[in-house]
Amino acid sequence: MNAEQQAAPYTVPGMDPGEARQVADLLQARLHALNDLHLTLKHVHWNVVGPHFIAVHEMLDPQVDAVREMADTTAERIAALGGVPAGTPGAIVAGRTWDDYDVGRADAVAHLGALDLVYTGLIEDHRRAVKATDEPDPVTQDMLIGQLARLEQFQWFVRAHLESGGGRLSTAGAHTLREAAGRASGEPRTA
Repeated sequence: MNAEQQAAPYTVPGMDPGEARQVADLLQARLHALNDLHLTLKHVHWNVVGPHFIAVHEMLDPQVDAVREMADTTAERIAALGGVPAGTPGAIVAGRTWDDYDVGRADAVAHLGALDLVYTGLIEDHRRAVKATDEPDPVTQDMLIGQLARLEQFQWFVRAHLESGGGRLSTAGAHTLREAAGRASGEPRTA
């Protein structure tokens, strides 16, 4: 880290500097995930086709806007804690712990199947971050809880397209984005 990227020598009043660094690091991972999600949502927005095109196309723009706002709020919290938020493409790729979204031009339901898995991973990681911030930083925890509520709502919107009348998700048991996309669009399962 060069001098321009050094963390500030302070943090928010009343917080231990070591704990602030840990929370800022945790938030950096959340920032990478949120930046990746907003780009993924735009990718889907541009590449969705089929009979449900307009419904999915229009459903995604408010999600993109909300996720971009979450990323901005997260970056600002990192800075308030004395950290240096990294939002460059290289930083996102270097900090990523998940596979890149690999569904291109595809039917709306296929994209929704893959997005269901994306949201599941992001929500699980956000829940872990909520638990990790309980003791050291309830302000950050509150921010994450608010984000989590919106992310869970967005996943519900996605899942409404994937759920049968009996409550079964077409993507149940899928482990990869392509597998989830295939199950959602009704492609035969391969062994």
